[in-house]
Amino acid sequence: MLIRTSSQHPVQPSEITPRRVYERRRDIIRAAGAAALLPVAGAVAQPTPANLPPQKLAGRPSELSTGEPRTSYEDVTTYNNFYEFGTDKDDPARHAHRLRTRPWTVSVEGAVARPGVYDIEKLLALAPIEERVYRMRCVEGWSMVIPWLGYSFAELIRRVEPLGSAKYVEFETLADADQMPGLRSPVLRWPYIEGLRLDEAMHPLTLLCVGLYGEVLPRQNGAPVRIVVPWKYGFKSGKSLVAIRFVEKEPLTAWHLAAPREYGFYSNVNPDVPHPRWSQATERRIGDGGFLARKRKTLMFNGYADQVASLYAGMDLRRHF
Repeated sequence: MLIRTSSQHPVQPSEITPRRVYERRRDIIRAAGAAALLPVAGAVAQPTPANLPPQKLAGRPSELSTGEPRTSYEDVTTYNNFYEFGTDKDDPARHAHRLRTRPWTVSVEGAVARPGVYDIEKLLALAPIEERVYRMRCVEGWSMVIPWLGYSFAELIRRVEPLGSAKYVEFETLADADQMPGLRSPVLRWPYIEGLRLDEAMHPLTLLCVGLYGEVLPRQNGAPVRIVVPWKYGFKSGKSLVAIRFVEKEPLTAWHLAAPREYGFYSNVNPDVPHPRWSQATERRIGDGGFLARKRKTLMFNGYADQVASLYAGMDLRRHF
């Protein structure tokens, strides 16, 4: 807690009111005024990015799912990191309605025997859709339990037949300033690039994701197709993919380029490796009461150590963070 002892430095309003609320105060006042003009009876709520009519998507239950209580749909779809739409947690839900998800294609490139361009409908039909309930962990200390829909990314990898020179997989997110207002910010180098080692990408837990909570993937969560890697911090799971490249060298990823001391290439959830600005030893589950929620002990590999620890046998996980 910061306690000021000098009258020369009065407390500023922005230090009392949460910054994102303070910066949006005029919008809030205007919205309140507009709401007062609506008829009380018979009013019809207009669709917003977070409550657009869902498109159903079925998925068979997966034995890879955790049995932990799921984070609410509302929290999953309104508290997001997707910097292409803004850096506040509510920016993606506010702005992602601009994203056009049809038509959509994903280019498979690089060191593969069968490169090509996949229409999103073809990707949806490539393998049976499963519901995978995964724990997800953010580097900032919050976590969720999300019922994703998709299939193991290995299904696509096998079909494109990587060559012997392919050691890594690089993922590229859409970068279109007309649809994504966050691209006007220099916070990261665009387009957003992420990557995995090929054996990580081949692991059964690595999900090519096309939905959540029984519906197609909401825009703010990375529609229409993303990667989900549950044993790594969330920023490793690239969203709104437009290209998948099989490459020989380790990809230069967006967050590692922006802050190499803070975001390593592997980014495995490891409670013993603190972020330079905070500890990673504990976390809070979204929906458990916000900052008043009890802290949980962070689990190695986000609780997936039994499945993935062998991928890193013999590696110094403090150096390869």
